[in-house]
Amino acid sequence: MRRPLLLVLPALLALSACGGAPQDSAPPQTSAPPAQETTSAGPAQPPAVPVPATDGPCPYLDKEEVRAANGQGVGKVRISEGKPNPACFFYRADNKTVQAMVWIYSGSAEGAKAVVDAQAPVAGSSPADLPGGWKGGSKKTDSGAVFAVAKGEYALVVTTNQDRTIAAKRIATVAAGNLKL
Repeated sequence: MRRPLLLVLPALLALSACGGAPQDSAPPQTSAPPAQETTSAGPAQPPAVPVPATDGPCPYLDKEEVRAANGQGVGKVRISEGKPNPACFFYRADNKTVQAMVWIYSGSAEGAKAVVDAQAPVAGSSPADLPGGWKGGSKKTDSGAVFAVAKGEYALVVTTNQDRTIAAKRIATVAAGNLKL
């Protein structure tokens, strides 16, 4: 019984000496990629807030609906780049300042949530919702109020120059109904 062990033991020692030294002297090279994947995987980043690009009617909201909801006469309307639902900018009657902006985001559910979180973060806003499953937040801002809600891959953001969020919610309600989202 000792003889087979004496024959096998030197072979095992030789094999372990050949295979063991490189592992002890250098760390495995597969340890770096998982760390990179972990650090690069983060929450979805929201797209930039749209800016007015051209004059034109808003395809899903008209001047009278905004006037009725926001309580101010509407002068010109400008829209951003992007189809089929560009952001719409409704100016005051003097055509100098924006009184309301309506932004429809469509993409992914993660992107929609990121848009809402960027515009009305949960920690600093009141809960907001619209019929049909829209959820998000609303809050007073330095220049008025914001109402931001998401549903699936869509986000709906309304800013207004009014101090109270009710005007922004009224505009959002009309826009969501007109879009049938």
